[in-house]
Amino acid sequence: MRALLLFLLLVFGVALSSHAQTAASASDTNLASSAATAESTLRFFNRDITTLRGSLYGVSAPDRVRRAQVRIQELLSQPGPHVVTQKPETAGVMVQIDGATAFFVTPDDINQLEQDTLAQQAQRSATALQQAIAASHESRTLDAILHSAGLTALATLVAGVLVWLLGRVRRVVAHGLAAVLQKQADRLQLGGVQLLHPSRVVGAAQAVLTGTYRLLLFVVGYEWLSFVLARFPYTHRWGELLNSFLWDLVGGMGAAVVSALPGLLTAVVIFYLTRIGTKALDALFRRIAEGELQVTWLDAAVAEPTRRIVKIVVWLFALAMAYPYLPGAQTEAFKGLSVLLGLMISLGASNLVGQVASGLILTYGRVYRQGEYVAIGGHEGTITELGMFFTRIRTGMGEELTLSNSAVLNDTTRNYSRAVRGQGFALDTQVTIGYDTPWRQVHAMLIEAALHTPGVLAEPAPQVFQTALGDWYPQYRLVCQAIPSEPRPRAMVMSALHANIQDVFNTYGVQIMSPQYFEDPASPKIVPPDQWFAAPAKPPEKP
Repeated sequence: MRALLLFLLLVFGVALSSHAQTAASASDTNLASSAATAESTLRFFNRDITTLRGSLYGVSAPDRVRRAQVRIQELLSQPGPHVVTQKPETAGVMVQIDGATAFFVTPDDINQLEQDTLAQQAQRSATALQQAIAASHESRTLDAILHSAGLTALATLVAGVLVWLLGRVRRVVAHGLAAVLQKQADRLQLGGVQLLHPSRVVGAAQAVLTGTYRLLLFVVGYEWLSFVLARFPYTHRWGELLNSFLWDLVGGMGAAVVSALPGLLTAVVIFYLTRIGTKALDALFRRIAEGELQVTWLDAAVAEPTRRIVKIVVWLFALAMAYPYLPGAQTEAFKGLSVLLGLMISLGASNLVGQVASGLILTYGRVYRQGEYVAIGGHEGTITELGMFFTRIRTGMGEELTLSNSAVLNDTTRNYSRAVRGQGFALDTQVTIGYDTPWRQVHAMLIEAALHTPGVLAEPAPQVFQTALGDWYPQYRLVCQAIPSEPRPRAMVMSALHANIQDVFNTYGVQIMSPQYFEDPASPKIVPPDQWFAAPAKPPEKP
């Protein structure tokens, strides 16, 4: 067993070693190939001299650059005027220092995109090298160093004075601005109510002032740094790059703002026209909702939710129309942000879309309306708000319930306001009385209790239904109509109805109970005919 394991490990190790050697040789081949085709820039004294792109006598461009740098250092270390010249050869153009070759510029080094010639590239390389050599010599002279140091000290003094002045101006402006804004904020009142809190207005103004002050400090520091770097020969290129970068950035931003103005103006016009259109739609739907205007295609009860839906659709259409004209709409960053927002909405909007669909079904299906009294599941109350995502009902017991539209649509809804004649709502309650009480008497007592209840209408008259004949007792259901009122009075009407039922039954000596059967009674529990119309029941009139 051990020998087998050792054999497997040996085979596996040999395979890994072979794979590693193959990968290493492939990597070396790729590196050699990339080195042969890579381009490299020759730099001297922090300046770009030329870019070499091709090989010369089998020497790659990076190796040519390294050899040229060493050669330039050797030639400059020797005494002489260090004059740069050019000499054409068969392989290209030699760039020389005091007659000694520093590097070659070959036809393979020409930038084909810029359509340069060999002579042009060699001339630029020689000029750049001569300037770099002159800057190198200048950096070692005492006069140049003292001159640069003096200008640096003067620039530092000027920058310090500017920073001091900016701080002084900031304090003065902040003090005066706080006083003015405090005074103006106190005057902005509507109906005795102050619209803007002074401390918040002053805080916002100070935040803007602080941001402007810090931006100016950054500009002063940036310009000081670019000026100082440009005064010394070695860092002169850095100073120029810093200064050009800042102004190129400002110019680019300004050009972008100017170029974006036409599109931005178009988007503003689209949104302005959309705002005017939505105001006209508001006026139209408001007249329909108030009954001033009647149309066959829209009911007044659904005018308000239809107005909201139409406005959302109109604004979405306006946004789609104005989107191409918004600044930066065609940039990759803006497109990426749009894709990210779309992905987030698509992932999290499944439940939201269901809620909206349920709200539309409840609204346009006219399941209930605002102000109607309904029972949804185990909750009863008056509809106070029918929204796109939820429904609010007030129970009249000091609480307001918020139900999701999807939950309402999945449950059974009983509407007590639809079955009545005119305005108002239905009241119903149920009692169980023994078979030994005449049913006519129970009917009469329930109707009398309803008529004695404040808020219950006499017309239409209350009705009593025998909904079941159980094993031990019949079930009586009283249905009546109440006047339209707030939710809490309805609860009070129901409480008063129950109290009156108890009072009336007690008055006539009828016990409210639900008897149960255990054994045969001594005498049958029946109602004799002479007691069928016990008070307050009345016998029917004889024809």
